[in-house]
Amino acid sequence: MESKAVINTKSKERGVLQSPELYNYIMNTSVYPREHECLKELRAITSTQPRAVMGTSPDVGQFMDLLLTTINVKKTIEIGVFTGYSLLQTALAIPDDGKITAIDVNRSSYEMGLPMIEKAGVKHKINFIESEALPVLDELLKDAENKGTFDFAFVDADKDNYANYHERLMELLKPGGIAIYDNTLWGGTVAMDEESSVRLRSKPARKNLIAFNKYIAGDARVQISQIPLGDGITLCRRN
Repeated sequence: MESKAVINTKSKERGVLQSPELYNYIMNTSVYPREHECLKELRAITSTQPRAVMGTSPDVGQFMDLLLTTINVKKTIEIGVFTGYSLLQTALAIPDDGKITAIDVNRSSYEMGLPMIEKAGVKHKINFIESEALPVLDELLKDAENKGTFDFAFVDADKDNYANYHERLMELLKPGGIAIYDNTLWGGTVAMDEESSVRLRSKPARKNLIAFNKYIAGDARVQISQIPLGDGITLCRRN
């Protein structure tokens, strides 16, 4: 029997990802056929990792690729690397002389994906720093020449520090620069009551993301768009 999407006909919202079938249709029709071979291989490698769910969703990667090339990004920063799917996507999108400052507390996860980065011929674009992110960002800000020079930032790290990262990125990004924060819908649990959500996803992270979503919505320094790709992303453009 053919399965059918459940559509809420009473809703005035225009969101369309209302069934797994529709999500899979988008992935199989528009995302996977366009995915770079090294990204496919990296995704396969990441699937063997116990924390594979932390990897960037390919539909988010495709969106990033389009955005990075559209706004001619050259200098970027990435907070939270894991095995490097979003990092490799960025490195493939920016020009040959582009640079990425990539920060993560776990070098071993980065090295898991490093062979694919090397195979793609983009390792020279990446400066990987094994560290917690806040000290690195603060160190960058000590040099006035770094302020207002980054074109783009991608953040997929500890959720309790999203607002702290944002404050620093507002100084590092140039006017018109873009920051993307991943996981801001947290499996949809941000819209659930606490009792229902705790069975599905981490309770502290959910609370931190609800607070961040409210914080970023009230930040007049940026234009924002919260987009239901992957686990939810929030795109911010510095005014």
